[in-house]
Amino acid sequence: MRPFRIDVPDSRLDDLRARIASTRWPAAIPGTGWERGVPPEYLRELAKHWSTDFDWRAVERRLNSYDQFVTEIDGATVHFLHVRSPEPDARPLLLTHGWPGSVIEFLDVIGPLTDPRSHGGDPAQAFHLVVPSLPGHGFSGPVEQPGWDLPRIAGAWAELMARLDYDAYFAQGGDWGSFISLELARRDPEHVRAVHVNMLVTVPSGDPAELAALSEQDFGRLGGLQRFDRELSGYLKLMSTRPLTVSFGLNDSPAGLLAWIVEKFKDWTDPAAELPEDAVNRDMLLANVTLYWLTGTAASSAQLYFEAGPQLGAIFTPGVRPEPVPVPLGVSVFGGDVVAPVRALAEAAYPAIVSWSEVPRGGHFAAMEEPEAFVREVRKFFGAVEG
Repeated sequence: MRPFRIDVPDSRLDDLRARIASTRWPAAIPGTGWERGVPPEYLRELAKHWSTDFDWRAVERRLNSYDQFVTEIDGATVHFLHVRSPEPDARPLLLTHGWPGSVIEFLDVIGPLTDPRSHGGDPAQAFHLVVPSLPGHGFSGPVEQPGWDLPRIAGAWAELMARLDYDAYFAQGGDWGSFISLELARRDPEHVRAVHVNMLVTVPSGDPAELAALSEQDFGRLGGLQRFDRELSGYLKLMSTRPLTVSFGLNDSPAGLLAWIVEKFKDWTDPAAELPEDAVNRDMLLANVTLYWLTGTAASSAQLYFEAGPQLGAIFTPGVRPEPVPVPLGVSVFGGDVVAPVRALAEAAYPAIVSWSEVPRGGHFAAMEEPEAFVREVRKFFGAVEG
């Protein structure tokens, strides 16, 4: 393992600004809004802020305030933050981000989780945090081999925790992080003590009796999943079938990459937020996009959708039951998540569920949207498992 420090050359930042300035903007149809995609006038203003006011160096300083490392696992570079708690009895917790996220998703929760004493919390609820960048994402990329699917990443995480000498640890994730954390528990149950997720996909089995027992809220959530498949999953179909083709634009145009990612922050955050920055701090959103740009990992992150295509297909197929999870599983549902799960379907598919919590505010990017609630949910579940 080698210590790692972020130090992006000024020339890379100058190139980013120049590319934004030379963007060839598309025309919009008058009177239309987000229903056709990201409005050009909105993106122009956001891109201007990105090129003139956004401070990447502040992001660097914040990330570099934590211990970071890179190591080679199974032929890939894995970057991770390793933030040890000052509390001697802290428990190890592995946090896994999703797409289009990064380790930046967790910046607002690292302090409260590792040092609750300094953040108004109980020191008995402290964690040592390991926060890796997914292979092909951020400073773990790009990957140079095919085959980096969800089980392979889970295997890499098990190896990472073993190298850090954590004999017993917890795992938490949303989006890809949810799937990977569940798979990690299946592959390494001797060391994973419990898993907490803030996303869980639930689909009906096809049994009419099952549907008859569902509530109005349940059907609303199934409707959200249908809307996702019908209207919001274009990115998934493109990246799971032709990731390279779409990557040329994402890797060459900052405005194209910004639109590709900011659309997800519009569609997936709490619908009570009118604009993405009403749900997530604007500069945090731009920090996340900038990380993809500076590391050139828009293309390699898209490859995960291609590699995980068969696994995603099984997850979204009615009647296909997931492989059992052999450790206690906790689920926190942030009410604005576009793919919020149905409890009855989840408990039928995952008998390991021992805790279910409904959080009224927040959406898919829970740690960024509602960091205080995210911290409470993590503390509550893992504290109960330990207790």
